[in-house]
Amino acid sequence: MSYIQRLLFMLVALLSAISAQSAPLLWQVHSQRVDVAPYVDYLREPETGLSYEQLAQLPPSSWTPNPAGNLSFGYSTEAYWFRFVINPQASSTASVLLELAYPVLDHVEVYVQTSGELVQTLQLGDKQPFYERPILHRNFVIPLELKAGAPVTVYLRVASTSSIQVPLTLWDQAAFHISDQSANLFEGIYFGIILVMILYNLFVYLAMGERSFLYYVGYITAMPLFLGSLTGLSFQYLWPEATWWNDQSIVVFLNLVVVFGGIFSMRFLSVLPSNHPKLSAMVIFGVALALIMAVAGLVLPYQLMIMPTIALATVGCLVLLALSVYRWVLKDPAARYYTVAWVLMLFGGIVLALSKFTVLPRNLITENATQIGSALGVILLSMALANRLNREKQLSFLAQQRLLTEERKVRAAQEKSLEVQREANARLEERVLERTRDLEKLNTQLLELSATDALTGLKNRAHFDASFQSACVRAYRFGQPLSLLLVDIDHFKQFNDSYGHLVGDDCLQMVADMIRQVVTRPQDLAARFGGEEFVVVLPDTPDGGAMRVAEKIRQEIERMEFRISEEVISLTVSVGVATQIPEHADQTKELFERADTALYQAKGQGRNRVVGYQPHAATSEQES
Repeated sequence: MSYIQRLLFMLVALLSAISAQSAPLLWQVHSQRVDVAPYVDYLREPETGLSYEQLAQLPPSSWTPNPAGNLSFGYSTEAYWFRFVINPQASSTASVLLELAYPVLDHVEVYVQTSGELVQTLQLGDKQPFYERPILHRNFVIPLELKAGAPVTVYLRVASTSSIQVPLTLWDQAAFHISDQSANLFEGIYFGIILVMILYNLFVYLAMGERSFLYYVGYITAMPLFLGSLTGLSFQYLWPEATWWNDQSIVVFLNLVVVFGGIFSMRFLSVLPSNHPKLSAMVIFGVALALIMAVAGLVLPYQLMIMPTIALATVGCLVLLALSVYRWVLKDPAARYYTVAWVLMLFGGIVLALSKFTVLPRNLITENATQIGSALGVILLSMALANRLNREKQLSFLAQQRLLTEERKVRAAQEKSLEVQREANARLEERVLERTRDLEKLNTQLLELSATDALTGLKNRAHFDASFQSACVRAYRFGQPLSLLLVDIDHFKQFNDSYGHLVGDDCLQMVADMIRQVVTRPQDLAARFGGEEFVVVLPDTPDGGAMRVAEKIRQEIERMEFRISEEVISLTVSVGVATQIPEHADQTKELFERADTALYQAKGQGRNRVVGYQPHAATSEQES
């Protein structure tokens, strides 16, 4: 290589080294605010790490100048170093403030050199408690002293799990406080509007019970909490010591914005399973996924959750905007308000992003564009909800009026119908009463027929069995004597054989009539037991009374004249009598056997007689 070539090579290297360093920032006497980004050099820290002492030994070519644009490097696990030089042009010492307006950076190390000597070091970041900052402000604010003729070199090391953005601004102290007051005024107005809207919609929900207002309250509560976490206001005023939660809150509240925003949008835009099954299923899936991620944000690290959360929020915003436009095309009046409100919110975010990338100038409007857009959107949606509620009330009122009119007509028709029905019911009741009386008579007759012997007119055996059992229970309960008479027509079989069954039936009827004439007490019972046998139950009758009744029956039948053609035939009966005070409720069988034994004795003694049951006589007869 010739001497000239070597000289040219060295010249090119020198120019490259000189161009590798940005120009110093000139701070004039009347400077108020200077954007530092065009004066910054940066380098990416190697994986092995880099200390401040090692940084000072690096050649100038290691640095990359940033002559224009924003200092934004996206989400990265690597740390970045930044440096810039301030060249004071004032004749006296000036106190200035260096603002790093991105409050979610995890670690920020600051090294300040004056005339080549390290004069100040600071440890900042949202992983440090808020009250350890040199100036208590939502952004990172660093006080600097600029001495006349003494250049100041500032080194910053930035490492964060969030997006690495380093918007640096050098402020005059008075200008900073004036600007900060204006920003605080904007923030106060924004959060005041949001608070009023939250309370208003909450009261409407409590008064009306309409759940759309409750979901809207959840949405407009999660939105300012997310913005407050993103801008550092929440860290400053709500949880200044909760460094872990300060990062996680961004993930949690952004997912809750998607959850409540999605549910509210479904109800507000009427995108429901009943009318839009596929669209509603898609929104429900997004809401469920956001809810899961909100819960996961409480346990999983910020760096794992932030990118999926941003992606879900972006897709959710676009889907909801598309749904609002679709419903607008379907002529849904609520969709117009919703679309305009959503566009306002998105427009605020776009303006803020453009200002971060220096496409738009940074000023009070662009820095607070998100808050302005969301506040306008919240107000518009609240008005839309109120308008919808009024419209539904009007429709409900008109429907009620129509219902009242129809109800009057129906009521008049009902009154006429009721009058006709009352008359019909009265006639029907009369007929029912008549039919009931007739049925009662028929039932009585049927009962009487079912309990009466068809030939003799006396009660039949079935009725006797039931009545005899009841009489026995009653006698046992009250300790009264109960008497039973068994009446048997003497030689009735021969009578039948001689004169025929028809004459025998007449004979049975005459005997039954005679028994009926003798047994006249209401509580007494005379019944045909079967064939030529009759039974008589005499409640509360001792043996003497029973014997008298039995003897009277025998005598009356004996005196009775029974004519067959020109022949008069005498009839006789044998009667067995048994009387007992029952010792238990079911003693009918024993009493009947005693009466039957007495009847057997009467027949054995020659018939035409009355025999009362005698236990000793029955025993001796059985022995003989």
